[in-house]
Amino acid sequence: MKTLQDKYQELKKRNQEAEQGGGVARIEKHKKAGKLTARERIDLLLDAGTFVEMDKYVTHNINDFGLADKKIPGDGVVAGFGKIDGRLVYVFSQDFTVFGGSLSRTNANKIVKIMDLAMKNGAPVIGLNDSGGARIQEGVASLAGYADIFHRNVMASGVIPQISLILGPCAGGAVYSPALTDFILMTKQNSYMFITGPDVIKTVTHEEVTKDELGGAVTHNSKSGVAHLMAEDEAQAIMMIRELISFIPSNNMEKPPFVLTADPIDRINHNLDEIVPVDPNRPYDIKEIITGIVDDGIFYEVQETYAQNMVIGYGRMGGKTVAFIANQPNFLAGVLDIDASIKAARFVRFADAFNIPIVTLVDVPGFLPGVAQEFGGIIKHGAKLLYAFSEATVPKITLITRKAYGGAYDVMNSKHIGADYNLAYPTAEIAVMGVDGAVKILYRNVTDETKLQEIKSDYTEKFANPYKAAELGYIDEIILPRNTRKRLIQILEMTQNKKVENPSKKHGNIPL
Repeated sequence: MKTLQDKYQELKKRNQEAEQGGGVARIEKHKKAGKLTARERIDLLLDAGTFVEMDKYVTHNINDFGLADKKIPGDGVVAGFGKIDGRLVYVFSQDFTVFGGSLSRTNANKIVKIMDLAMKNGAPVIGLNDSGGARIQEGVASLAGYADIFHRNVMASGVIPQISLILGPCAGGAVYSPALTDFILMTKQNSYMFITGPDVIKTVTHEEVTKDELGGAVTHNSKSGVAHLMAEDEAQAIMMIRELISFIPSNNMEKPPFVLTADPIDRINHNLDEIVPVDPNRPYDIKEIITGIVDDGIFYEVQETYAQNMVIGYGRMGGKTVAFIANQPNFLAGVLDIDASIKAARFVRFADAFNIPIVTLVDVPGFLPGVAQEFGGIIKHGAKLLYAFSEATVPKITLITRKAYGGAYDVMNSKHIGADYNLAYPTAEIAVMGVDGAVKILYRNVTDETKLQEIKSDYTEKFANPYKAAELGYIDEIILPRNTRKRLIQILEMTQNKKVENPSKKHGNIPL
């Protein structure tokens, strides 16, 4: 009969076997590629000593293809729960040293288990992805595992935050779970996402492309918009997750965490008075306004290199998280196009789902004209942003810094689609279009240059200012830029108990 010590030693031995993953040789090869192990990643992500691992001894149950003798405890994924800054999170980390991190039916069950627990307990799920895809030897059982995860991604959407960090290959069906989550982070070193790899593409379409060009971090952060954040390496990416978690609530029934600040809520910033140029055609950086008004100048930008004519991200005002959406005059004059509309619409919907107030900064000359935009569906994509703002029931505040022309004025969280409080700077121009375009249409038969200049001056006097809109009640207040921080915080406090319910329905039919 085994003694008590024997039983304790057996537990110790089994733990050591599980923690070895694919073995010393595979771990060394993994590290030579500049990658951390699955457990090292979790240790870096979570508060020290808080990780509790579940299903540590799980193995696959496949006997075909010689797998009966190749059973490794944990089966290629480390899963459990822990804390970030003292707040509960659930995490799974795929282990590339075990069967290339491929998904089996049993390790899919591990991921499903923590997702179910996260839903029951109202906490975020963070997935550290590093996988060769479905385990081919398991056939449809592996595919079923993926589908079970996808279904839970959808059910959890808007209920708990879901974050995906891509730290290696992520190909084929494996990409759809991250794609369904709220945020995707990639590293420049080893991250790849694609449905079909370069070899298949070359065979089928005869296009030659590298892994980096096809699905690397730069591609998905700047061209496709699939990813939201990009890091130099794994350690930086994991720290970015920790910071992101600090801005968002644990579930849709909570408010975002409050963070104490020494930055006075009534701080006056005279530098803001000099940012917006008098000349409506001169560019400026809208991020200077955002960093000038948020607590301690800290702005956490999302999708920084994608659709740069639109800026989105988080800041705090008086210790409370705020979601910022802003046109960027420094890029394409801040015009609305397909990519910018999609980028902002999804960000608005996340903020609304998780009780984060929205502040919109407007300097928009209109929608981008052109055949490519029309053929690409700018009508339906622009409608997504209109839909998102209209549907959102969180506090919504809009500040027009300069141009607000045409339909773009309506779409950018105008009073008419439900904004709670609309502000403008004295530099604001609220009109159907700019002076030159308007005069060309209204006075197309006038050829006398002196007369045209008089007409333009008259149009500018009447429309290139915020006062007409203010007279109609569409703008609640016109403020000096220096007072922006104080006024926004006052309005956020005024609207913090806002309660609005949209009509009862299964769900709307957003133009997809």
